[in-house]
Amino acid sequence: MKYIVLVPDGVSDEPCELLEGKTPLEASNTPNLNWFCEQGRMGSANTIPDGLSPGSDVGHLSILGYNPKKYYTGRAPLEAANMGIKLKENEVAFRMNLVTDSDGKMGDYSAGHISTKEAHQLVDFLKQRLDSDKVTLHPGIQYRHIAVIRDEKGLEGLSAQCVPPHDIQDQSIEDHLPKGSGADFLKKLMDEASVVLPSHEVNQVRLDLNENPANMIWLWGQGLMPQIDTFQQQFGIRGSVISAVDLVCGIGRLADLDILEVPGMTGYVDTNYEGKAEIGLKSLEQNDFIYIHVEATDETAHQGDPKLKVTAIEDFDKKIVGPVRQYLGANPDTRVLIMPDHSTSCNTRSHIPGSVPFVIAGKDITHQGPNEFTEAAAKESEVNVKEAYKLMGEMIST
Repeated sequence: MKYIVLVPDGVSDEPCELLEGKTPLEASNTPNLNWFCEQGRMGSANTIPDGLSPGSDVGHLSILGYNPKKYYTGRAPLEAANMGIKLKENEVAFRMNLVTDSDGKMGDYSAGHISTKEAHQLVDFLKQRLDSDKVTLHPGIQYRHIAVIRDEKGLEGLSAQCVPPHDIQDQSIEDHLPKGSGADFLKKLMDEASVVLPSHEVNQVRLDLNENPANMIWLWGQGLMPQIDTFQQQFGIRGSVISAVDLVCGIGRLADLDILEVPGMTGYVDTNYEGKAEIGLKSLEQNDFIYIHVEATDETAHQGDPKLKVTAIEDFDKKIVGPVRQYLGANPDTRVLIMPDHSTSCNTRSHIPGSVPFVIAGKDITHQGPNEFTEAAAKESEVNVKEAYKLMGEMIST
């Protein structure tokens, strides 16, 4: 048996005025997603347990079959794992965004989706000024980076209240700075970076090109390195992960899944969708499981652009779901699960709580539920999975 999981990040949404009151899913042409609904079991699932914030870290753990209540320690350590950062007992990993401070407001959580090349120049520049026996900065991908903070007498900042920058678009920075234990040290680092970043050549060029500068760092998502069982220990099979995002690949590495590289994979609407599908399906010649993640559906929502999100959804449907549909036709001894990790609103440009639509189809899966992949259809379905992390075990063991 082969198993395929497709994750269009944050694809579920709310009705949008620019889409005449429809959600991006409802406004999209998705014949392949709907075909899977016609063949399989379609309903809603709760990827975010009560008490946890709706985020990709918790959502992807759930989809991969790991109970977030047991395994989740924070977002940053998952990303650190993919970057080869091995945290010691006295070290805390923080996600460090390069962001745009626009007159005291969070103007852009991604600094205009700054390129990895530009970002590395800025992080290397900051390392010369901020790295110490207490802090080490690690360059990542595009706007996403890691800061490791250590303290022999305690875990500095572990208990601080830190807000994701994508949740405070166009809101006051001062009102959302870290609070609580260790917050003063975090704010000091952020202030020091804000003094030197604006004058860097990279940002001067970006301003000349009318692009958002990376004139500030934002620390959040902190945690200790989690200890999780491998995917093979959990489910008895080996597999692979395809994602342009350190977070997803980090979970994959901790689960001892193979991380596959795809040329032209960006995590945005210009990503190589076809390459993801081709390389992912080919990997099933060696392994039994593939997890393909698409970030563009989430990024476009954080930009507040429902029409661009429709484009991302339709590209996902045509270029990834379509080839998987063809694969299932030629390889009936296969099961396919399609579901987002959480919902992301184009209206608020942030993650929102609540269940998400999902569909599972393939060998021995009988049809149940509506015939279209939308939020409303999922809510109408009698299929309602309270704990989404159990879906993986059910798909593989039954």
